[in-house]
Amino acid sequence: MSGGKPEAELTLSSELVRQLLQTQHPDLAGLPMREFASGWDNQLFTLGETMIVRLPRRELAATLVRNEQTWLPELAPLLPLPVPAPLRIGEPTDDYPWHWSIVPAFVGEPADLAPPEAAEAKVWAAFLKALHQPAPDNAPENDFRGVPLRDRETTLQVRIDRLRGVSDAYTKHIERLWETGLAAPEATRNCWLHGDLHAQNVLTHNQAFAAVIDWGDITSGDAATDLASIWALFPDRSSRQRVLDLYQPDQPTLDRARGWAIIFGVILLDSGLINSPRHALMGRDMLQRVSTDT
Repeated sequence: MSGGKPEAELTLSSELVRQLLQTQHPDLAGLPMREFASGWDNQLFTLGETMIVRLPRRELAATLVRNEQTWLPELAPLLPLPVPAPLRIGEPTDDYPWHWSIVPAFVGEPADLAPPEAAEAKVWAAFLKALHQPAPDNAPENDFRGVPLRDRETTLQVRIDRLRGVSDAYTKHIERLWETGLAAPEATRNCWLHGDLHAQNVLTHNQAFAAVIDWGDITSGDAATDLASIWALFPDRSSRQRVLDLYQPDQPTLDRARGWAIIFGVILLDSGLINSPRHALMGRDMLQRVSTDT
């Protein structure tokens, strides 16, 4: 397991995207378009001033896009923050093998670059409570999110061992918090989860939450997975505590949430030290914050 950001499995060019639009959505094909960003799973192209074309860059992400296309239209009306429910859906072709989406473009910056102000704690608590409702039996399955912490222990240990040789961020105190999370009783109910609420997947505008993006890991499971986001999003301790006061997790859920914050922090720091400095800073911040709060 190299741990770094995965390489793209195929080359996505503006010419290819334009061809897909001309074939499947010709009314949009004449709009201005430019390459915008490339994440772990998807490559993005702006389309006009209000839309983004979002295409998987590796096969693993193809299923995740289909989950977004199926479930975000149902969840979007229930949530107090905007989410990128697809406006149009693209089909596989001989030139591009996977489904893809055209989604709304939101005004804002990723929260790691533009953190929310303290007053947004109440907004985040309301978002999590609105999302964390019982999920149906046919909700997407995900082996890596919402699962018992024990299921992540072996692969996480590989990253922890690697970090010990290059970073001092994984401290004895963090290790004790991780053990506390592992020892906590498991969740007794499954609810809807975003599954990947790190700071790059949350947008802010004028220090207020603007949108929650990248729902590829949507699944059902332990709410503690998403609750870990408070250590990703809020630099000040008082804001994190405000979210907890409003959300009111029980102690086992809080212990598991710290465990999930450690998982996300370790993954981001480990992968970032390999080939993504921005991820490294996000991971270090998460580990430092969860340590500071206890």
